[in-house]
Amino acid sequence: MARTKPLRIGVDLGGSKIEIVALGPRGRELLRRRIATPQGDYLATVMAVAGLVEAAEGELGARATVGIGIPGSESRPTGLIRNANSTCLNGKPLRRDLQALLQREIRLANDANCFALSEASDGAGADAATVFGVILGTGVGGGLVIAGEVLTGANAIAGEWGHNPLPLPEAADLPLRPCYCGRAGCIETYLCGPALSAEHGAATGITLAPAEIDRRAAAGDAACELSLARYEARLAKALAGVINLVDPHIIVLGGGLSNLARLYENVPRLWRRHVFSDHVSTRLLPPRHGDSSGVLGAARLWN
Repeated sequence: MARTKPLRIGVDLGGSKIEIVALGPRGRELLRRRIATPQGDYLATVMAVAGLVEAAEGELGARATVGIGIPGSESRPTGLIRNANSTCLNGKPLRRDLQALLQREIRLANDANCFALSEASDGAGADAATVFGVILGTGVGGGLVIAGEVLTGANAIAGEWGHNPLPLPEAADLPLRPCYCGRAGCIETYLCGPALSAEHGAATGITLAPAEIDRRAAAGDAACELSLARYEARLAKALAGVINLVDPHIIVLGGGLSNLARLYENVPRLWRRHVFSDHVSTRLLPPRHGDSSGVLGAARLWN
């Protein structure tokens, strides 16, 4: 007789919101809550996460396993968080502090890894041998799932696609943009949502959210169309590098920019010229679970 899974809690610790989900023994969603992140305040963030977990367990009347997706990664030698665009987490012992508060083992993973795991498990990449999950939001990240397992890597940085240099920079890409990580020219500085809005604003004098740029482009606005075409060309080059190196069967987009439907037609057409193959079978797909993928993947860290 198959063993049923215990109550599992997943937490998606983002820059603007913290979301929690509780999954029952058969993976059924029992509870979901979302609060604003105490931005820039590490202690308040830790207390908010612990408070959400304790409140969920109190409501459900059961103790749970806890997995947490974070916008960075944990250094193996030190146990400290690094590479987080929520910079108040960097240099902090997040796992240790949460384990002390919650009195149990906590599993941490990069939020893009959680997203990729969710979509590879029963999402857009279900049954695919290799899935690369991409986050295109306030930051840019990636996670790689091979045969149902997240690849973490020797340095626990597998999938950190957003902090590779933008391939083949053109005149419009120069000078290389500075990144919060201390480097210049990172893919994230060109492909995150704020970068698209800022570049369009610099070119037109009108700062718009990506969704509004998309809406106006569809209505015939030439400047908005140009901004999106430039974005798509950069995304195609960057993803072609992933295909050449990893050759995934499926690439799933997540984050706010994954809602731009035109990407799924235009980017694969553009990446063909950069992929080292006579044909490209890799499919580019939207997420099946939408913005819930990250928190569901965090709960599944205890699968």
